[in-house]
Amino acid sequence: MTSIQPIRFAPLALPHLLPLLLIPLLPSGILANPHHNPNFPLVVNTWGGPFTAATDAAYLSLTNTTTSSPRHSAALDAVEIGCATCERAQCDGTVGFGGSPDEACETTLDALIMDGTSMKSGAVAGLRRVRDAIGVARAVLEHTRHSLLVGDLATRFALENGFGPEEDLATDESRARCEAWKRGGCRGNYRLNVEPDPHVSCGPYRPVPVQGGVAGWVSHDTISMVVIDAAGAMAAGTSTNGAAFKVPGRVGDGPIVGSGSYVDGDVGGCGATGDGDVMMRFLPCYQAVENLRRGMTPTEAAEDAVRRMLRKYPDVSSGIVVVNNKGEHGAAASGWTFSYSFRGGTMGATKVITIPPLKAGLFVTHMNWGEL
Repeated sequence: MTSIQPIRFAPLALPHLLPLLLIPLLPSGILANPHHNPNFPLVVNTWGGPFTAATDAAYLSLTNTTTSSPRHSAALDAVEIGCATCERAQCDGTVGFGGSPDEACETTLDALIMDGTSMKSGAVAGLRRVRDAIGVARAVLEHTRHSLLVGDLATRFALENGFGPEEDLATDESRARCEAWKRGGCRGNYRLNVEPDPHVSCGPYRPVPVQGGVAGWVSHDTISMVVIDAAGAMAAGTSTNGAAFKVPGRVGDGPIVGSGSYVDGDVGGCGATGDGDVMMRFLPCYQAVENLRRGMTPTEAAEDAVRRMLRKYPDVSSGIVVVNNKGEHGAAASGWTFSYSFRGGTMGATKVITIPPLKAGLFVTHMNWGEL
């Protein structure tokens, strides 16, 4: 009969034991988090100035938590908190209540939020009489199977989900701005191919045969934000009150997935601002993220997306910021000098980067497009 030999283990030398002894001393996030990166957590959003308050609010929310799960995303929380900060502060008068009145002097809101893990999104457009647009967008994401709700019925959904109170989003300042615009003959509106001449008249308008042309001015900004939490999960979002003196009912690019913002946690995310009526025709944020997937750097991805618009619309005003899932970021702009804010890792303060505009007609060497 074969005898069973006892198993003998060789004693571990002290150098082999030290890593095991030190495991309890390591921060739990480093041990449990395969995505640990010194750039994380990270918040990047469009614009500087008053918009840095949103960067800080989102970043500080991330420093209070180190975990995400399929049921709870710290990154989504941060996007909501950051965008809501701008909504409450009325950043630059272009986000939240009391800004960018339409032709009827009413302020309406657009917002989008997107989860980079599940690829789920929620959005509202033309939201009336409820201030918390980004919060309602998240409720669409979490409490419906839809992606976008609009207008008065979006308002009803908001009230059913505990948002409110219902109130006029115009303020004395926005009404005064609108009335001054009307007294000036409604110059700088978005009407086209109508009579009487929209450059000198407030209407009512009647359509005339199409003559071509586009509106040639931009009167708004947007906060668009991309977040990576400490666990490496990504989210993105956008909030805006749209274009000043827009035709009532107009929806811009802000609540459109792939235009106002976009995120795929396997690759990266993007936030955009600018002439939404043009930008939404190109889905620049979707394009930029797909550019990352093809191996471009964030700056290359952003520049390529902007140049695609410049080919058809040389005067387009745009700004997009792109972040890959390693926390590297870059941006591009056209028609204006753009800026973006970021705060990540152990940074003690938000930093603002200024981006000069690209010009049409330059070579895009990495795409081999030649002259645009």
